Amino acid sequence: MTNLFTRLKDSITADFHEVLDQKEQKNPITMLNQYLRESEKETEKVRKLVERQYRLKDEFAREYQKSQDMADKRKHQAEVAQKAGEETMYEFALKEQQEYEARADRLKDSRLEAIEQLETLEQKYEQMKHKLKDMYLKRMELMGRENIARAHHRMNQVIEDSADKPYSRFAEMDRYIEDLEYKVNSSYYRNTFDGKVAQLEKEMKEKENITAQ
Repeated sequence: MTNLFTRLKDSITADFHEVLDQKEQKNPITMLNQYLRESEKETEKVRKLVERQYRLKDEFAREYQKSQDMADKRKHQAEVAQKAGEETMYEFALKEQQEYEARADRLKDSRLEAIEQLETLEQKYEQMKHKLKDMYLKRMELMGRENIARAHHRMNQVIEDSADKPYSRFAEMDRYIEDLEYKVNSSYYRNTFDGKVAQLEKEMKEKENITAQ
């Protein structure tokens, strides 16, 4: 039964990845946006881990200092008890000193290890930020290419339409402008012609009046 569920899970996973591959081929920017969102989440998780590691390093340093201070204090107390001949107090202070010193040594090692781990995390975090930035730039490049491709596609459609279709929008616009120009020119000529004829009639009447006198 377990093997059956495992095979079923693997089959579903394979189908899912196949769908994603097909989607990526159809729209790479959509898929890249998905990768970016996932990368942003992972980068944010690492950032929080780095901050947590800083806090741990500082906490190790504080605890180390506390243990070291207590070890020094018990050492002084042991010396005082020894000089005073208080054997019980001396043994207690000496045992406490040794425990605090052992704890301080362990905390010192832990702090050094935390510092090394922090350096590794910081390096990885910087690498992730660089990768994320590269993906942002890649998306911008792909969007630019997509815009150019769409622009060329639309321009080619318009050019092909105007070249292949006698009644395309461009051709109709050309004819409309030509009609307007013709109407304007005709109207101008008619108005000018009417004015010229009226002027001729006026001049002829004036001549007739002069002759009649």
